[in-house]
Amino acid sequence: MSGSRPRELPAYALYGDAPRSPLADRLHCESIAARSRLHDWEIRPHRHAALFQILVVRRGRFEAQLDGRTLRLAGPAVVTVPVLAAHGFRFAPDIAGSVFTVADAQLQALLAGDAALRALLQPARALALRRGDPALRELLAAAQALADELQGGLAWRATALDAALLRLLVALARTLLAAAPAEARPARALAHVRRYQALVDARFREQPGLAELAAQTGITPTQLNRVCRQVLGHPALGVLHARLLLEAQRDLAYTAMSVKQIALDLGFSDAAYFTRFFRRGCGLSPSAWRAQAAAAIAP
Repeated sequence: MSGSRPRELPAYALYGDAPRSPLADRLHCESIAARSRLHDWEIRPHRHAALFQILVVRRGRFEAQLDGRTLRLAGPAVVTVPVLAAHGFRFAPDIAGSVFTVADAQLQALLAGDAALRALLQPARALALRRGDPALRELLAAAQALADELQGGLAWRATALDAALLRLLVALARTLLAAAPAEARPARALAHVRRYQALVDARFREQPGLAELAAQTGITPTQLNRVCRQVLGHPALGVLHARLLLEAQRDLAYTAMSVKQIALDLGFSDAAYFTRFFRRGCGLSPSAWRAQAAAAIAP
C-alpha cells in the first residue's frame, strides 16, 4: 500500500458493498469476523469517502495497513480509521472484536463543540492495549453499550445512540492519551494547543497567517509548530486546514450552496483554488465528495 494515493484505491460504504450504498442509522456495528471471513480473513486496502471507523479488538492477531504503514498487533487493541485514510487488514481466524462505522458528518456534528477531541481522532491509529488497564475496561464497556443500543429498539433510540457513541469516543480519546508518552503531552503544551484551536475555530474563515495566530497564542510560530506536533501529531497549519476542510464538508453535506459560494465564504479567492485545496485534503473534488456524502448519510 506504500506509495498509493487515496483516490487510486477502491472506495466503499462498507468493505465489499457498493460505494453508494446508504449507511443505515448513520451508524453500524458488526463483528470483525462477520465480514472478514467472507474475504478469507483479508480486507484489501481501500478507503471510505465519508465514514469514520473504530475497530475494538478483544483478542486475536492481525496486521493493519494504515496510510502506508504496516503494523502487526494482537488484541486487546484499537484501530481508528478517519475519512479517506487508506487502510487494509489481515486477521487471524480466531479474531474477536467489533467494528463501528459512523457517517463522518454525524461524527463531526456530535463533536462540534470540542476541537481538541476532534483533532485527537483525526490521525489513523493502531494501538495495542494492556489487559487490566482501567482505560481498556472503560473502552470495552463503552463499545458493548453502543453495540447493545444498536441491537435494541427502545424509545428515544437516536438520542441514546448519540450518547453511547459519544461515550465510546471519549473512552477512545482517553485511551489514546493514556498510551501517549508523558513527555509528548505536557500540560503547558496542551494549554497552548487548546488556545490555538480556539483561535482557529473563531477565525478560520479569515484564513489568518500562522505568525498572527502564534502571536495571539502567546508563543512563536516555531514553538506553535512544535507543540502541535507533540500534542496532535501534525504541524500548526494542519489544524487550520483541517478546520477549513471540516466546514467545507459540512457545507457540502448540509447546504445547497454552490462550490463557488462555499469557497468565498471560507475565505478562498476563487473556486478553482478552493477545489485544489479540497482535493489535496480529501482526495476528491468538492462535487464528488458531496455526492458520496449524500449517498452515505441518506436515510
